[in-house]
Amino acid sequence: MKTKKAKDTLSITTKVVLPNDTNTLGNLFGGELLAWMDVIASVSAHRHCKRVVVTASVNNVSFKQPIKEASIVTLEAKVSRAFTSSMEVFVDVYVEDHVTGERIKCNEAIYTFVAVDQNGGPIEVPKLIPESDMEKVRFEGALRRKQLSLILAGKMNPKEATELKKLFS
Repeated sequence: MKTKKAKDTLSITTKVVLPNDTNTLGNLFGGELLAWMDVIASVSAHRHCKRVVVTASVNNVSFKQPIKEASIVTLEAKVSRAFTSSMEVFVDVYVEDHVTGERIKCNEAIYTFVAVDQNGGPIEVPKLIPESDMEKVRFEGALRRKQLSLILAGKMNPKEATELKKLFS
């Protein structure tokens, strides 16, 4: 199976926060942002494997600052690592200053997707080649994050988590 470069999975979307997207404080609903992130992350995962993908988990979400009504929000998703049938996807969220155009990172999330066949069963995905420094950092951390998730789900014995052990020895 042919390998793919991380940069080829980059997916970007831009949204405007409308009144019906906000809570009573005038901030974007967290659930709305999660939905936006899920959609753009699925596009990124699809670009990697060219198969139907399903969300397996949302491994981390950081709401660093509220996003106000009328904000211009850009979401960037990129596959950080591919395993047998799953792919970890990072989503970075930026708010654009209306006057200067400067983008400020305000949120991020890590999603996991699984590629599935026509019967809904998992199917193998191509390996991923990280190139930039950030891609390499995220690639290296992905196995640790996967092992931690498997341990927390009761699907892996902590003694088998070789990557996590490296952090403590």
